[in-house]
Amino acid sequence: MGMDPGPRRRLGRSTVELTRLGFGGAPIGNLFAPVADGDAVRAIEASWRAGLRYFDTAPLYGHGLSEQRFGRALSGQVRSEFAMSTKVGRLLMPVDTADGGAYVDVPAFQPTYDYSYDGAMRSFEASLERLRLDRIDLLLIHDIDAFTHAEEQPRRYREAMAGAYRALDELRRSGAVGAIGLGVNDWRVCEQAAADGDFDGFLVAGRYTLLEQEPLDSFLPLCARRGIGVIAAGVFNSGILATGPVDGAMYNYRPAPAGMLDRARRIQELCRAHGVSLAAAALQFPLLHPAVTSVVLGMRSEAEVIRNLDLMAADIPEGLWRDLKGAGLLHAAAPTKSAEPP
Repeated sequence: MGMDPGPRRRLGRSTVELTRLGFGGAPIGNLFAPVADGDAVRAIEASWRAGLRYFDTAPLYGHGLSEQRFGRALSGQVRSEFAMSTKVGRLLMPVDTADGGAYVDVPAFQPTYDYSYDGAMRSFEASLERLRLDRIDLLLIHDIDAFTHAEEQPRRYREAMAGAYRALDELRRSGAVGAIGLGVNDWRVCEQAAADGDFDGFLVAGRYTLLEQEPLDSFLPLCARRGIGVIAAGVFNSGILATGPVDGAMYNYRPAPAGMLDRARRIQELCRAHGVSLAAAALQFPLLHPAVTSVVLGMRSEAEVIRNLDLMAADIPEGLWRDLKGAGLLHAAAPTKSAEPP
């Protein structure tokens, strides 16, 4: 059975409901390449027509550009019909010329780390303005992992828990925010945060995929037990699971190492034997776990939206997951059929 992108699932114990497929807003923030305003709006409108009602963004994405584009494209829609997540942890400071890093043609703002209470509140207010909204469904603390901060991570984490977390908790209690969580590249900081605070959900990029299932050891069982929702982003591991193990395939934002290319090749061969594309298997696999509420995919054009919907609709026989397990290519605890969340 293929998966319908439209059915909504509740994020953990919160009242926020997300569609199975979410629209990731980094590419329409001009990640790696510019996207014309009209193309960005058409991509969002195409996803809406297909039933997607969950959109994820952050101030970092195009230094405010992604949020502005969502604001423009969704301004005519009924607010209760969709869920929006954005993030705190960086303030956009005006500068003469911005260094966009991976983002090109960005407005003249420089993202500056600020995980304080005041910083989170200011970030939230600025996001509301760019998104043309009066509330946010899911507000996430962005990038408080070692992947981003290396040896500075413990200090940044403490700052966020003492500051930004307090702000988010307050906003949730007031109803200005429906649910709170983290948006990170490392599940381990989520496990720590689940012990230190009361979070509704975690958006984790690239860590629960067809190539990586380490979260099955402790993190995903913890989330299932505690009623914390997980949003799986980066499910193609920066490209390799979308392109296949081709020359120059990307893994974790860098060229894929030989071991990963080989593993992806073996997975792809089994997919082919079942008549399934590697990309379709990669997209649908995380959603089999009961703790995973939604998969978020970055999209930059109407054509990408249509392609991803086709991947979501592809029929995947249970036998593929069983064969991958048998070949030692899937974690022994990986679910092989879709389960409704507890």
